[in-house]
Amino acid sequence: MKELERDLGLSAVLAISIGAMIGSGIFILPALALGIAGPSVILAYFLAGLLVVPAALSKSEMATAMPEAGGTYIYIERGMGPLLGTVAGIGTWFSLSFKSALALVGGVPYLVLLFDLPVKPVALGLAAVLILVNILGAKQTGRLQVAIVVVMLAALGWFVAGSAASVQTPNYEPFFTGGAEGLLAATGLVFVSYAGVTKVASVAEEVEDPSRNIPLGILGSLAFTTVLYVAIVAIMVGVTEAGSIAGSLTPVAVAAEATLGTAGVLAVIAAAILALVSTANAGVLSSSRYPFAMSRDQLAPSTFATVSDRFGTPVTAITMTGVVVLILIAFVPILEIAKLASAFQILVFALVNMAVVAFRESEAEYAPAFESPLYPWMQIFGTVSGFLLLTQMGAVALVGAAVITVASVVWYLAYSRSKVVREGAATDLFRREVGRKVVDDTESFLTRETDDADGETILVALTSDASRERVRSLLTLGTDLVDPEKGTVTVVRFEEVPDQAPLDHAASVQSEGDVAFEERMSDLAADRDVHVEFGEIVSHDTKRAVVNLAEGLDVSAIVAEHERLRLRSRILGDPIDWVVRNAPCDVLLIENRGYDRPESIVLASDGGPYDPTTVAVADAIARSSSGTITLQFPMEDDQPDQRRQTIERYQDEIADVLSATVETDVRRADDGADRRPPDLIVQHGRTDRLGGGQQPHHYAGPETTEITVYPRASRSPSLPRRLVERLFF
Repeated sequence: MKELERDLGLSAVLAISIGAMIGSGIFILPALALGIAGPSVILAYFLAGLLVVPAALSKSEMATAMPEAGGTYIYIERGMGPLLGTVAGIGTWFSLSFKSALALVGGVPYLVLLFDLPVKPVALGLAAVLILVNILGAKQTGRLQVAIVVVMLAALGWFVAGSAASVQTPNYEPFFTGGAEGLLAATGLVFVSYAGVTKVASVAEEVEDPSRNIPLGILGSLAFTTVLYVAIVAIMVGVTEAGSIAGSLTPVAVAAEATLGTAGVLAVIAAAILALVSTANAGVLSSSRYPFAMSRDQLAPSTFATVSDRFGTPVTAITMTGVVVLILIAFVPILEIAKLASAFQILVFALVNMAVVAFRESEAEYAPAFESPLYPWMQIFGTVSGFLLLTQMGAVALVGAAVITVASVVWYLAYSRSKVVREGAATDLFRREVGRKVVDDTESFLTRETDDADGETILVALTSDASRERVRSLLTLGTDLVDPEKGTVTVVRFEEVPDQAPLDHAASVQSEGDVAFEERMSDLAADRDVHVEFGEIVSHDTKRAVVNLAEGLDVSAIVAEHERLRLRSRILGDPIDWVVRNAPCDVLLIENRGYDRPESIVLASDGGPYDPTTVAVADAIARSSSGTITLQFPMEDDQPDQRRQTIERYQDEIADVLSATVETDVRRADDGADRRPPDLIVQHGRTDRLGGGQQPHHYAGPETTEITVYPRASRSPSLPRRLVERLFF
C-alpha cells in the first residue's frame, strides 16, 4: 500500500490549524453569541479557548505517538476500541463536512456586500474548486493555506489596530447581560470556533518531524487564535452600540464600517472570504482523511484507502467528502445543523481526553515524544467540562448527535465488527481492573469461607429415587465440601404425595423405599470422617419443602442431581429449578456420572471471570481429593495477544489464592478433542439458563461429572457489574 508523502512543515501546520479555526467562529457566530450573553461574549470566547486546551494537549501527545492519517479517529479507535473509533470517525467526518459547508455559505454574504450574487451557486462553485485543490495534493493544500492565512491575518490585524482607538467603554455595560447561564450558553455556542485547532492531527502522516511540528502547531495556533478572537470580539463590542451587530450575517463588516469606513469594510470582506474558504479547505482536507484511515482499519470499504498514483492523495475519500459538502450546501439548512456538528465535536474532544488516560494506564505500546502536563487532571477537567458544555447545546443538538452515534454503531455492527479483531487500550485496562476486582473478591471470599467453616451444614436433597452408587456420589461430594471435624452433611429423601393424601398418614407409613434408603445411608455414613445425618420428608410440594428445610437448618449449600435430558425437565421444568431461584443458600446441581474423589478438575469459564463461589467449590473438592484444578478459559485464535496475556495473568492471580494445585489453560473454545476428558467439571450457573439444565460442556467425556454452581442471591453481582464483566472480559 502506498504511503502518504511527508511534506507539510511547521508553517503549513500552523496555517492549516489557524485556517481551520478562523472562519465562521469569528465572522458569523459573534452576532449570535452577543444576543445570548451580551458583552460577556468576550469572556465566552476566552473560556471556550481555555476549555479546548486539554483536548489540544491530549491530541498533541497522541499525534506524536501515532503520526498517522486519521487524527481523532485513530486516537479514539486505538485508545477506546473500534466501536467508539467508528463513532468518532463517522461523526467527525460528518461534522467537518457540515462545518466546511457552513463556512462557504457563511462567507458568501460578505461577498454579496460587493456583488449581487446568488449565495448557493457561488458556494457550490467554491466547494468544487477546493475539492479539486485537495485532490491535487497536500503540498498544494499547505501552500494555499499559508497564502490564505497570511492575507487574512493582515486584514484582521489592521481591523484590530485601526479600531482600538474607537472603543467606547459604555458599550461594555452591563457586561453580564445574560448572566452566568447566558455566558455558559454562549461558551457552548462558540466552542466550535476552536474545533479546527486539532484537525491538523488528521494529516499527521504527512507532517515533517511530527514530534516537534504537531505540538508546536496545535498549541501555538490555539494560543494565537484565542488572543485574536478575544481582541476582535472586544473591538466589535466596543465600537458599536449595544445590539447593532446582534443577528447580523456580517457582524465584522458592520464593526469595520463604524471605525475604518469603506476601506475597512473591503479589508474585512477580503479577510472573511479568505478565512471562510480557508476553513472549508481545511475541513475538506482533514475530513477526507477519516474515511481513508477507517478504510485501512477495515471499518470502511477498502476503496477509501486507495492513494492515487498520479497525485499521491486519497482521491476517493476526498471525492466522497466533496460530494457530501456539495449536497449539504445545495439542500440542507446548514446554520441549523451547525449546532449538531458542534455538539458532536464537544463529545469527541471528551473522548480524546479519555483516550489519553486509556493509553497511559494500559500496557499498550505507547511512547509519545510529547507528554501532556498535569496528567491526569488536565484530561479529567477536559472530559467533565465537555459534558457540561453539551448540556448547553439544546435538545436538537443532543438528539442529532445521538442519531449520528446510533447510526455509527449500526454501521459498525452490520459492516465492521466481523472484519475487526482489534481492541482499544481502554478495553484491556478495564479488563485488568475487572480481573483485579474479581481476584480480590475471590480471595476475601475464600478467607471468609475458611473462617466461617465451623459448624457449616451441607444439605443433600434427593428428589427422586436414586441408586446406591448415585447416593454415595452425592454424599461424597457433600463431605468434600465441609470441614471433616466440624461440618455436617444432612441427606434427606423428599417424597411428594398428592394433595388429596393427608401428610400425617403418609408420614406414618414407612414404604419399602424408606426402608431401603435408611439401610443404605446407615452403611454409607458409617465410614465417613464427617458427621452425617439423614432422614425423610413427606410433603405436597417437594421444592418448597427443600427450601424450607434449608432455611430451618441454616445450610450453606444444597446439593442435588439435575437430569438435563429428562423429558419432564425439558418441558415442564424440574422442581430443583425453582429451588435454585428461591434457595437461601448456594445450590450445586450435579450431572452425576460417578463422582468419586476426582483427580483432574476443570474450573470452566463461560468467557467471563470466574465466580468466587464456584472457585471455592472447585478448591474445596480439589483439596479434599488431592486433585489438580485446570483453570479453563475459551478464546478464539484470532483474539489480540494483549487479551490472551491479560487473561493468563488473571488466571495466575486466581491460582495464587487457591490452596489446591492449579494449571492454566487458555485456548480455542471449540478445542478439546485431543485431550483426555477430566474427571470433573465445575462451572458457574445462571438462573436464566436453567430451562432443563446446562448444556453439555465441550470438555466433558462420557464419564465426566459436571457440577453447576448457583450462588445464593446475595452473592450474585449486580446487573451493571455483570454487563461490565461481559463487555470487557
